Amino acid sequence: MTDAKRIARQEFEMTQEQLDRILEACKPVPYLVFGGIPPESPQVRANRAWRALGDELGFDWDTVQPIDGKSQRHFTAEALEPAATPEPDND
Repeated sequence: MTDAKRIARQEFEMTQEQLDRILEACKPVPYLVFGGIPPESPQVRANRAWRALGDELGFDWDTVQPIDGKSQRHFTAEALEPAATPEPDND
């Protein structure tokens, strides 16, 4: 999590493009192992996608919950208040 602090849970709506990125990240990746490094798991990639979406929309990615009766694009999460930036010195 960033230096931002959590504020109240609120409803968010992602775009279809953002949903497509989340769904793509969840797909398993086929691979053959010939002494190489296996790809990241779908869980790791999904967590990264949610973290990026949280940074983009301003919520804590680890607090996302679906909303019953709404599309996959709607969810609630704890919104983040941006960290305070220091005032510049006007000397």
